[in-house]
Amino acid sequence: MNAHCDTVEEFQCNNGFSDLIIDTKKSAVHRKHETSRKEDEDESRLPALEAAYTNILRHLGEDTHREGLLRTPLRAAKAIQFLTKGYHETIEDILNNAIFDEDHDEMVIVKDIDMFSLCEHHLVPFFGKVHIGYIPNKKVVGLSKLARIVEIYSRRLQVQERLTKQIAVGIHEALQPKGVAVVIEAAHMCMVMRGVQKMNSRTVTSAMLGVYLEDPKTREEFLTLSQRA
Repeated sequence: MNAHCDTVEEFQCNNGFSDLIIDTKKSAVHRKHETSRKEDEDESRLPALEAAYTNILRHLGEDTHREGLLRTPLRAAKAIQFLTKGYHETIEDILNNAIFDEDHDEMVIVKDIDMFSLCEHHLVPFFGKVHIGYIPNKKVVGLSKLARIVEIYSRRLQVQERLTKQIAVGIHEALQPKGVAVVIEAAHMCMVMRGVQKMNSRTVTSAMLGVYLEDPKTREEFLTLSQRA
């Protein structure tokens, strides 16, 4: 009787493990398919983007047949696809089951995450640092995934205010924590290279959700820790 039960339990365990392997393989195949589909879409759009950059250069008075510019339209087309690749990515894709049950309810902070984006008003870069804090609600995420979430939203045409909020909301929806705090400090080339041309200006934005919004002491603790060298 005991041997029979052991056999049944072993079968159930092995069968469950097999199901897990199958699900993992299906997920990997799905991600590979989505990546291939994105690459095919990017490839199909390259000629139109290349032609558009060629047209821009010509209207600037440039000779697109001179040696230095022969491949510039194609390189620029590929660059803009890379710089806006966040449009094709979702949090679900990058988290990839990297959310773990953990009995931890103290603040988690990842600071000084490098961020690069394009201002949607002038298509010039803005860049800086992102500081993220959250208070888990029995679930934590792999720390590198927070940086990946930043990249998803920053690799789009953006304004800093919206970028800050999107990062906070994305983390909140994925983890359902007790609170999320995001601060971004960035330099905008539209203020440095053109316009007012203020070399040393920095823009600071914040988004506070949950306990960070409701409790001033929690918010102050995050701001203090995130700014500490």
